[in-house]
Amino acid sequence: MSDQDASPAAPATPTAPVDLWASVDGLWAWLDAGRPHDGREGLLLRMLKLSEEVGEVAQAVIGVTGHNPRKGTTHTWEDVEAELCDVVITALVALRTLTPDAREVFTRHLTRVTERSLRR
Repeated sequence: MSDQDASPAAPATPTAPVDLWASVDGLWAWLDAGRPHDGREGLLLRMLKLSEEVGEVAQAVIGVTGHNPRKGTTHTWEDVEAELCDVVITALVALRTLTPDAREVFTRHLTRVTERSLRR
């Protein structure tokens, strides 16, 4: 048996739970402090960022399936997962840009969609 076989696996590092809405507020504040455009233009650019992130999901899916023969396989399903997370984060920050009540707006909407879809 080699030394590598005898060594125990490293324990997983526990991570503190992240408060979703505190993170969204923090990201919104950070972006807002450094934004180069104010007003309507800044708002529209924040919304357009969402389209950019969705495009990155498409690029990752094309890359994981090798659909582009010129490039071949360039991504993993973990890349797709990360890009989908970026879409969610960007959408929540965009919602926070529209309203300081993003948590309540989202919760209300999620409740409506869930009730309608799952007939609860």
